[in-house]
Amino acid sequence: MSARDDKPAPCWLTGQILIAMPAMGDARFAQSVIFMCAHSAEGAMGVVLNKPLKNQKFPELLRQLGVQPAPPLREIALGAGGPVDDTRGFVLHTADWASTASLDVDGTHLLTASLDVLQAIAEGGGPAKARLVLGYAGWGAGQLEEEILQNSWLTVPADDAIMFDAKNEAKWARALGKLKIDPAMLSGAAGHA
Repeated sequence: MSARDDKPAPCWLTGQILIAMPAMGDARFAQSVIFMCAHSAEGAMGVVLNKPLKNQKFPELLRQLGVQPAPPLREIALGAGGPVDDTRGFVLHTADWASTASLDVDGTHLLTASLDVLQAIAEGGGPAKARLVLGYAGWGAGQLEEEILQNSWLTVPADDAIMFDAKNEAKWARALGKLKIDPAMLSGAAGHA
């Protein structure tokens, strides 16, 4: 076994935020801000942070799932996490609460797809910061890297304010602001130096 075999596989953009550029060719991701839950040579998975669900409320969703108490003692934001498997729910949350079903994304943020996190939140507990998303964004091997080379995405470190606050309409501009980029100065045309 070589020394290279001992190293863990890189997780490139895991735990980072993707920001859609104006040149984004897929209208489903226009001005999207996505938290990357996994990224490796096999592909990538993330959840959109700034697309609220329009026709669903947290208490109604809990009622449909049979989670008590109704009404819940605490509520969290709901969003459309992406176009893949959009009937499946995921709770993105801080690491101060976990279950055996939680995926530790980066030591600070977890992703849980089981009802126990919703039960804890409904009872007034659970993680300090959380948002429930339906669906996710997924990329096959090399697909995200190619989109980045085509100037479809920028990346920034994760930011809890962008990830968990309810100011969805401002998240894209705020994420670009972390890079000191004024959205008004961006062009929809891609170019390479």
